[in-house]
Amino acid sequence: MIVIQNVGISSPVRIRRDCRKSIRWGVLLGLMIFIYGSHAPLITLTKIDGQVPFNPSSCVVIMELAKLLISLVTLFLTGATSVLRTPPSIFLVAPYAVPATLYAFNNNLVVLMQAYMDPSSYQVLSNLKIASTALLYSFCLGKRLRFSQWLALGLLMGAGVCQSYSTLDLGDPERAHAEAGLRLHITAWGVILMVVYCCVSGLAAVYTERVLKSQKLPLSLQNIYLYAFGVAINGLCSFYVASERSFLEGYSWVVWAIISGQAANGLLMSVVLKHGSGITRLFVISCSMLVNAVLSWAILGLQLTLFFLLPVSMIGQAAYLYYR
Repeated sequence: MIVIQNVGISSPVRIRRDCRKSIRWGVLLGLMIFIYGSHAPLITLTKIDGQVPFNPSSCVVIMELAKLLISLVTLFLTGATSVLRTPPSIFLVAPYAVPATLYAFNNNLVVLMQAYMDPSSYQVLSNLKIASTALLYSFCLGKRLRFSQWLALGLLMGAGVCQSYSTLDLGDPERAHAEAGLRLHITAWGVILMVVYCCVSGLAAVYTERVLKSQKLPLSLQNIYLYAFGVAINGLCSFYVASERSFLEGYSWVVWAIISGQAANGLLMSVVLKHGSGITRLFVISCSMLVNAVLSWAILGLQLTLFFLLPVSMIGQAAYLYYR
């Protein structure tokens, strides 16, 4: 007698499981988009006479330390402490020093670039890291993208440029010339540094994804290795880079909110790179620009125009083309 299994019985279970998984991913990505989008408006709220009253390098150190401590607590809560009974191999831990070094390098490069271009030019040109990340993702990880997916990433980069361009204050050229800080300018060194920044940004994301996926270790343990190097490297940078402010000078509840949000985002990004892809990270960053604009309108009084609808539609079209 031939027995045919009733595959329909498991279908509702599978549907509910997939539905719960989709909801979890939706909540995770939505939270990341909101945190990314609120970063710039929160920094603006901390400014006094146009300057941030705290030491930015100390913020990075505290963020890395917070992520390290949360990863340690998570490792204990999940009962995965058995992996700590034997000392890890140097060949197992060493790869995590590379992304920590690349991220620390880019954090300092952002500060250096401000001397060779205005902030608005930086905001527009930094969208080129979408192209660099996609190219490195394809070549280094061997991921072949369809033509529609390359077109989607092109739309995503175009949406970033449009959104950045829409925030430029070009309506009063006389005022822009009167105030040096508002003039649009970029030097040859600025272009070179921007290319380096975009390549390093893409390389850091792709390399981190490769390391997280290639090692069969608990994600909390991988985060411990990654953020231990992050604390050490950024701590050294903070120690050697001269600053006019002390380590915790100028901290307020807004600064602590920024630190908490960015620490949470770093941990959530590890989940995306471990179980998703670096391309998802690009969509999160692009969507966060829209949240940034809305929060800037609601909190800071930024005036939105109909031009704002163009990057919104481009991001929506890009998501449809890439994930269909």
